[in-house]
Amino acid sequence: MNIIAAVDRNWAIGRKGKLLVSIPGDQKRFREETMGKVVVLGRKTLQTFPQGMPLQGRTNIILSKDRGYRVKGGLVVHSIEALMEEVSKYPSGDVYCIGGESVYRQLLPHCDVAHITKIDHSYEADAYFPDLDKDSEWRVTADSDELTYFDIAYTFLRYERVNGRNVY
Repeated sequence: MNIIAAVDRNWAIGRKGKLLVSIPGDQKRFREETMGKVVVLGRKTLQTFPQGMPLQGRTNIILSKDRGYRVKGGLVVHSIEALMEEVSKYPSGDVYCIGGESVYRQLLPHCDVAHITKIDHSYEADAYFPDLDKDSEWRVTADSDELTYFDIAYTFLRYERVNGRNVY
């Protein structure tokens, strides 16, 4: 399984339920990576999307503890066990965890590849992604040249789990 996120220098991902910054190049990369694939996300993340609707062109699996929660165009599961059973129906390389913080933390142990956009800035934040640079189970296996959007510098990084089960 893959995990995909944009993080700042401190591995922050959001503040007050919103992304820290919107970078068109990062959004384009996200679309290219996930289009036609399976995305796994939490209910709160889904609610930040336009009209709170699932992403088009992707199979959306939403993890929610609320057993009454339903969403048109998405499959809702209520536990990690049910989620893992559902994603087992797809090739591991076609499944992307897209957040938020709680879902990232729960699914990181099940992921072997992390697509990280590292933003060279520190933002005020209240949501964080686990720091893969401090985790000996992960290593950077690919990186882009530094890119810029106005005065924001960022880099695309690919991390792979050392001794990963499904690295491709």
